[in-house]
Amino acid sequence: MKLFSMFKKTEKTGADSTIDSQEIIEGAAQSAGTDEVETELSLHPQWNLTQEQEYVFRFLANELEPLKPNQISLSGIDIDIEPANGSWLVKSFFRSSLEQSISVGSVELMLLDEDGKTLASQEFDLKELGDIPGKSSRPWVFVFTKENIFAEEPPTENWKLAFNVQSMVPHKLELDPAWEKGLSDEQKDALSKVVDKMPKLKPREVNFAGFQVKKQEDGGIAASIFIRNGHSKQINIEKLPLELVDATGDVVAKGSFALPPLSVKANTSKPWTFIYPKEMVQKENPDFSRWTIRVPQ
Repeated sequence: MKLFSMFKKTEKTGADSTIDSQEIIEGAAQSAGTDEVETELSLHPQWNLTQEQEYVFRFLANELEPLKPNQISLSGIDIDIEPANGSWLVKSFFRSSLEQSISVGSVELMLLDEDGKTLASQEFDLKELGDIPGKSSRPWVFVFTKENIFAEEPPTENWKLAFNVQSMVPHKLELDPAWEKGLSDEQKDALSKVVDKMPKLKPREVNFAGFQVKKQEDGGIAASIFIRNGHSKQINIEKLPLELVDATGDVVAKGSFALPPLSVKANTSKPWTFIYPKEMVQKENPDFSRWTIRVPQ
């Protein structure tokens, strides 16, 4: 990690974002104490710092507020822009008030302005920070690439770097009440296993995966799909244009569906059946040995 040299200023423009350690570290040993915890500077073992750089780190670390027991915190320092590609270099301390050393895996981080608006969000593998000793603060530069930035300029004060805790929860099946009531336990378990085996969604990705298609006696077609939500927030769908494509690449049916609206919770896949009436069907003898459903371009 060569960006530690970016820490040159001793002025802190960001705020602190703190969560309970159990929200991101399963099975973390909890302290029963109530006293505030002072954290010590912890530098990555592979860093080779100049005396001046180490002084800046120690000055910044000494200015940090104490934590309560059993907390994980991100303390924002400042933000630079990488001229070559427009990335935002968000300098922060990753802090832990736990007694033991910890290591954290992949998690989505959100850059919030002082009003709580998300300015950028991106998934980071926090294992790159190495093992974080107990009661310590480790400086790091989180590089938000341009495609994950939603604002023209970075904030200059009172911003926060926050954990999206929801991104660490395993993606799971969500059933509408009608499906919950109408399916047997075996059917629910089968759907859940299908969801577990699907490829991981990218942050903020929404896609559709078909799992059953049937011709109706009246000439229509019923297509059952998973609506997969990779967002950290619930999505609501009121109208959805969809086309059904068979193994030959032909569009079998096409139409736009008005929905209740249909809500899909964060980080879940919800099954839903779309019925194309006969007048929406464009191909009489489709090859459903393979098929997809998609939003038309």
